[in-house]
Amino acid sequence: MNNRCNRWLTINRLHLVLSATIVCILCYSILATGFIASAAQMPEIQQRGYLSIAVKDNLRPLGFRDASGNLQGLEIDLAKRLAVDLLGKPDAIKLQPVANRDRLAVVLDQKVDFAIARVTATESRARLVNFSVPYYFDGAVVVTKDASVQKLSDLAKRKIAVLNNSSTIAQVRYYVPNAELVGINSYEEARKQIESNAAVAFAADASVLSGWVQQYPQYRLLPTKLSTEPLSVVMPKGLQYDELRRGVNEAIARYLAEGWLQERSQYWGLP
Repeated sequence: MNNRCNRWLTINRLHLVLSATIVCILCYSILATGFIASAAQMPEIQQRGYLSIAVKDNLRPLGFRDASGNLQGLEIDLAKRLAVDLLGKPDAIKLQPVANRDRLAVVLDQKVDFAIARVTATESRARLVNFSVPYYFDGAVVVTKDASVQKLSDLAKRKIAVLNNSSTIAQVRYYVPNAELVGINSYEEARKQIESNAAVAFAADASVLSGWVQQYPQYRLLPTKLSTEPLSVVMPKGLQYDELRRGVNEAIARYLAEGWLQERSQYWGLP
């Protein structure tokens, strides 16, 4: 009898400890990310009346804040257009700015319905989440302000800044094998290298450098892309989200066929 009581008390204590641990984890997750779980299946989304979407708010021209603090950019346009197609009105959305490190996590943890936050669709990421039809093809390009540099071959034996440990390094070595690469740790450091003539150009993602050229008009992009990388909407896996995924994919395919996405990309100055 005593053994049974002791066993029951032990199990009870374990349940209490596990429950407390789960509550702590949930509380920490909400406090750490600033998100409250809001992912839902399509019928629930229709019932509540809005989409919860993770976006960038500091990445011109994909997702950034204007002088009034309003979110705008290609990915913001796409979010609003999807709200029209899926729920009937462009303001049926709650946009949640997200850091790069959390772009997949907020979808995996069901904090948002999906993310439109400059995420490249890769095989390794596809094991964790579902990707939509690509809405834009990003890729590495070269930016410079040197008038003597008009094409990639003009960079032979000259210094090109590249982000340390980035995939762009191999791409630059392939296209300009005799260039001298200068490793840097940030976009701002790359600009300082060019301004101080420590480098003549900088190779990085077209979607980011397009915003740089808009901010610093003395710079320009060379016309050749060094790579092609699809940007896609990040959506959750699971059969229960099939209707949502189908709706997003069909809508994006239609925007591509109609030329709407190409028009918006050009409007925002994307190559």
